[in-house]
Amino acid sequence: MADLGLFDSLIDVRTPLEFADDHLPGAINAPVLSNEERAAVGTMYKQVSPFEATRYGAALVAKNIAGHLETLFVDRPINWKPLIYCWRGGKRSAAMTAWFRMIGWKACQLEGGYKVYRHHVLEQLQTLPERFSFRVLAGLTGSGKTRLLHALADCGAQTLDLEELARHRGSLLGALPDEAQPSQKGFDTHLLQALEKLDLARPVFVEAESRKIGQLQLPDALMRALADSECIRVEADIDDRVAFLCEDYALLFDAPEQFKKLLSCLTGQYGHQIVSHWHALIDADAKATLFRELIEQHYDPAYRRSSHSLYRKLLSARPFVFRPNAGDLSGEATRLLSQMEGGW
Repeated sequence: MADLGLFDSLIDVRTPLEFADDHLPGAINAPVLSNEERAAVGTMYKQVSPFEATRYGAALVAKNIAGHLETLFVDRPINWKPLIYCWRGGKRSAAMTAWFRMIGWKACQLEGGYKVYRHHVLEQLQTLPERFSFRVLAGLTGSGKTRLLHALADCGAQTLDLEELARHRGSLLGALPDEAQPSQKGFDTHLLQALEKLDLARPVFVEAESRKIGQLQLPDALMRALADSECIRVEADIDDRVAFLCEDYALLFDAPEQFKKLLSCLTGQYGHQIVSHWHALIDADAKATLFRELIEQHYDPAYRRSSHSLYRKLLSARPFVFRPNAGDLSGEATRLLSQMEGGW
C-alpha cells in the first residue's frame, strides 16, 4: 500500500459492478470481463467444467484487453508504469499484466488484489480515528449543526462531514432526493481518505451521529473516539428550528406519497391516528405545523433518549446559541472559534 504512489496509473480490471461497489482511490476501470460475461463464465465453471469455462473466459479476456488497447490505453508512452489489480490478484489482472509487459510497459500486478486493499482500509479504521482530537457538534434536530460545520470549514477549521461521505442526513427523513448511498465498502474507503487528509495536531469538528447514517455503519473505533470527545451543545430556539426544517426538507413535499411512506414507519411507535394526521398535514402543504409536531413529538424525545448514552461528555457540554438561518454563518463560526480559543 505504501508503494501505490510509485505508479503512473491504477487499473482495476474487475467488472463495472465490482468497481462501483468500491475501488482503490484514483483507479481506472478497464474490465477484462463485463458483468454478464463474468456471470456466464461462473455458470459454465459450475455446470460444464473448469476447463471449458477457463477457455471461454480466456477468449473474452483477450478480446476485451484488445479493445482497451485500441481505446483507453492507445496513447500511453513506452515508459508508462501501471499497477493492475483484480479481486485477489488472480487470472484477470495477471492476463492484462502479461499483455502490457509484452508490449513493453512496466506493468505490475498488485499481489492479493483488491482484497488486500480492503483489509488495509479496515485495519486503518480500527486505529486511526482514536488518534484525533474531535470536537462534537451536538444538538436537537433543526439546530443547524451541518450548516455550522460547513461554516467552520469555510473559516479554515478542520472538519469531518460524515453525512456528506454517507450521502444521507442521518435521520428518518435524511435520504437525499434521487441519490443512493454508497456501499459500506465505498463509504469506508472515502472515510479513510478523509481521515488521512487531516492534521493530527489540530482539533477536528464533527457532527454528532448515531452508530448508523442511513444504512451505513460507522466504524467502532470512530464511535469510541467520538464518545470520549468534548461536545459543543448547539442550541437554537424552536421557531428557528422549524424554519430551518421548512427550508432544508422542503423537497419532501414534492413527493408526498414517498414522504407519507417514510412517516408510516413510525406507525408502530405513535399509532395510526397520529400518523394519519401527519399525512393530512402533508396533503395540506402545512410544512411549519408538521415539522413543529415532528420536533416536539418525535425528534426531541428520541434525541434525549439516545444521545446521552452515546456521548458521555454531552451533559457537561458547553452551549453555543446558534441562528441556523442567519445571513452571516461565517460570523457565527468565527464567534464559536473565538469562544473556544478564549477557554469559553
